[in-house]
Amino acid sequence: MKAICDVHISYKVVKFLNERGISAMHVNELPDKWHTKDEILSDYADKNEMILITKDDDFKNSHLIKGSPKKLIRITLGNISNHSLIKILEEHLLTILHKMKAEKCYIEIGKDFTEAIDK
Repeated sequence: MKAICDVHISYKVVKFLNERGISAMHVNELPDKWHTKDEILSDYADKNEMILITKDDDFKNSHLIKGSPKKLIRITLGNISNHSLIKILEEHLLTILHKMKAEKCYIEIGKDFTEAIDK
């Protein structure tokens, strides 16, 4: 499984994912780095069969309306510490991995861990 983290997701999350066997990278590894437009980032994730991890609501709208990115994890916890976010990801990693096997999937990680769409 592969993932790409958007600009507001820490490199510590990328490292955590890589340590768990998920091939993860950060948007800043792309040529336009944090200036990469949302549509380009979604296309990149889809073409490379990656899960896009973000805090940006625009990606949710794009996923629901256009179907891209195909696989999306949206963090809605505000300014949570990296340690706390990683702890939540660790607690739910098996569920996330299972749900992300679907062709299209949207998971929102908020106060209550919820998945919104699983196709």
